[in-house]
Amino acid sequence: MRVLFDTNIIIYREDHTVIPASLQNLHKALNQSKVEILVHPKSLEDIKKDSYDERRNISLSKFNTYPLLEAPPNHKKDSIFLSLVGPEPRINDEIDNAILYAVYRNAVDLLITEDKGVHKKAIRLEIKDRVLSIAEALEIFEIQLRDEKIVIPNAMKEDFVYNLDINDPFFDSLKADYDKTKFVEWFENASKEGRRCFVHRRPDGSIGALLIYKEEEKEPIDSDPIISAKRRLKLCTFKVSYVGNKIGELFIKLAVEVCKKRNLNEMYLTLFPEKQDNLIDLIKEYGFKEAAKLNKTNEVVYLKHLIVKEETVSVKPVEISRDYYPTLYDGNDVNKFVIPIQPKWHIRLFNDYNGKKAESRQLTITEASGEFIVEGNTITKAYLCNVKRNELREGSLVLFYRSKDEKCITSIGVVEKVEQELQNKEEIIRLVGKRTVYSIEEIEQLAKKQTTVILFKWHLYLKNPLTLEELKSMGALKGAPQTITQISHEQYLMIKTRGLIDERYTAN
Repeated sequence: MRVLFDTNIIIYREDHTVIPASLQNLHKALNQSKVEILVHPKSLEDIKKDSYDERRNISLSKFNTYPLLEAPPNHKKDSIFLSLVGPEPRINDEIDNAILYAVYRNAVDLLITEDKGVHKKAIRLEIKDRVLSIAEALEIFEIQLRDEKIVIPNAMKEDFVYNLDINDPFFDSLKADYDKTKFVEWFENASKEGRRCFVHRRPDGSIGALLIYKEEEKEPIDSDPIISAKRRLKLCTFKVSYVGNKIGELFIKLAVEVCKKRNLNEMYLTLFPEKQDNLIDLIKEYGFKEAAKLNKTNEVVYLKHLIVKEETVSVKPVEISRDYYPTLYDGNDVNKFVIPIQPKWHIRLFNDYNGKKAESRQLTITEASGEFIVEGNTITKAYLCNVKRNELREGSLVLFYRSKDEKCITSIGVVEKVEQELQNKEEIIRLVGKRTVYSIEEIEQLAKKQTTVILFKWHLYLKNPLTLEELKSMGALKGAPQTITQISHEQYLMIKTRGLIDERYTAN
């Protein structure tokens, strides 16, 4: 496997003489996994631009310890690529694009970078799962007993605004954008109202990501065009200072859960596009659409519907999954499958699942403290197995059956992509990228046989997880599924009814 380091990984401007602990750990993990680390020739140009002699010389010495990517593909000759990444007004843009192009053309398997702009372009190029931050790369490569990972110090936690420190540097940009006095006044009012939030902290305790929300219903949105009054959730503050999309994706998932509990069918947020364009790319993946501009601040209003409108029933199932998440299309014309999954894989893929009975699953220390583990708790996921099913395709519904212990159907997802008959470890890793909850060693073991990769969006857990005995008695299954098993639409409807799947979030 070949991994490309961006310039910002080779050198750290904050302290060019010291290698951060996270990067040291990543080096160890990559070496243990026998991964080839490469650097791009364009990174050398980037380093040579540094006018500070001492730092430049130290950076060059670091650069020279890595093998060079030989004869990298030339992005200048690819008009489609250039149309996707946009113009190159600065030399830095040209360097970033050249490095990204190496991933785009499969000259390397993965790119590790802390550059938000590069991550943003990766979304446009549809290679975002292969462009990782250091933290995301560590999740994939760090050699450890992943099932034993109990304490994760920088997990997500639900809290109140009054427990946040307004002097945290995290708020500096918000004070600058909205006028410091007005922002402080708004923050104090939000605290007094007892407004809730989800906060993700860095290892040092400072805020790394924050979502503050509130329910609105009395006033229309003062915008052009005006948006009429309606019960909806406002995401007041949605900011992620970390690189990568996993935390932002988890914020969307948590906001959707708030809407479901409060019976809200819409949510919205406002952004300055020129300052938060990386966030715009993320929210559009989950159905937020530009709806208006605020009259007072000229911020753009992005509105998301959670329920499918009548006139959109002809939209493709995978588009409904994207634009109206958590709603899914479950009509007669989509294939439906039950996938048996062992408990250890189920725990990794669905680590916020509470079990057939709430008391049946022991909470981790992190969860017991009111926190959410980011890994395995996002919306987009990847499942690997050694079973081939030609009928499994984009838009198919997959119902996961937890075998051995609970022996019940627990959750439903919508397939985004299926690749079958794979036996190349690198190709599998390129496909699953940051979605994976499998270690490199586990992927190697799977790849000894023909492997199927299922990329899917998780949509919901059954309110009443159905046991094998219940499934057999109603005729939904003949016995415990041993492989990916296709079920009829009628059998699915039995599961839907008895499993108490919320009809509001289905379209058919």
